[in-house]
Amino acid sequence: MPLLFLGHGSPMNAIEDNQFTEGWRQTGENIPLPKAIICISAHWETKGTYFTAMQQPRTIHDFGGFPQQLYAVRYPAPGNPALAEEAKNMMKKTDAGLDNTWGLDHGCWSVISHLYPDADVPVIQMSLDYQLTPRQHYDIAKELAALRRKGILFVGSGNMVHNLQQIAWGKLSAPEYGYDWAISANEKMKKFILDDNHQQLMNYRSQGDEFERAIPTPEHFLPLLYILALKEENENVSIFNDKLVAGSLSMTSVKIG
Repeated sequence: MPLLFLGHGSPMNAIEDNQFTEGWRQTGENIPLPKAIICISAHWETKGTYFTAMQQPRTIHDFGGFPQQLYAVRYPAPGNPALAEEAKNMMKKTDAGLDNTWGLDHGCWSVISHLYPDADVPVIQMSLDYQLTPRQHYDIAKELAALRRKGILFVGSGNMVHNLQQIAWGKLSAPEYGYDWAISANEKMKKFILDDNHQQLMNYRSQGDEFERAIPTPEHFLPLLYILALKEENENVSIFNDKLVAGSLSMTSVKIG
């Protein structure tokens, strides 16, 4: 299966039709139908690494201040407890566990609902252990590589540039508006991705002020490292939805394979 990192942006993308949701829809139509999905979302941080293991994960509305229409959305994709158990057992570099309380958060369902609107592909989430270094996140992701050959689609959901404190509220409706530092950081990240220079991305804290502003906290950036870690040598890499919004958010998405 290919690999996807999706810049998810606002939760409103779950119910809107725009250039970004169209990019997700087209991607879903142009890749093989997976047997199941493992999603690494920016919005599930835990102490330790966990996989959701329930038969029917709930739809989590982990946000506030949005229209009622968004809270009414349910994405009833089934879970896959057997896959969760298999993935947990593949983890050798960290102690992984199974979770029966979380479900699918908006980082997951807001994008996967456009890939597979019929909710007919089983979905499990993999959490982000906030204790791990970027290198450790990258290394544990590699342990799951064999699942790609079993029809499992990995989806990382976050944003490469994600600084909510710097959002240009007056430019929310302005298409493709980005601060200079955000544009520059996004361009450098894309070059590292296309050059397979994963080490520089893991060392994002040493990349200077632009990266510091683009990644003030790691959770939206780390899902990208999971997807890059699973890339095999000589696989094609393509960039899509490559736009900035509200000054300080990049919707840039990556398809591998």
